[in-house]
Amino acid sequence: MLYVGVTGNIGRRIHEHKSHATQGFTGKYRVTRLVHLEHTDDVLAAITREKQIKGWRRAKKIALIATGNPAWDDLAADWFGTGDVVDSILG
Repeated sequence: MLYVGVTGNIGRRIHEHKSHATQGFTGKYRVTRLVHLEHTDDVLAAITREKQIKGWRRAKKIALIATGNPAWDDLAADWFGTGDVVDSILG
């Protein structure tokens, strides 16, 4: 399953997904790996981009991920091992 979303606190959101604290789509399908990330300080641009990607067919989403992360590695795999490093990554 592929999940597309916007958040103002990526560290908190990833922790929620990895700890299965969220209900709905991510809880039902056990979405726990972060395979693509885009950052912007512009909330409206983030929402526009989310809607754009959500409107794409699955193949186009897969191509986007494969461009930056061909192995589909979990980009947040080590974020919580020694404390929350997300704040230092994204401010």
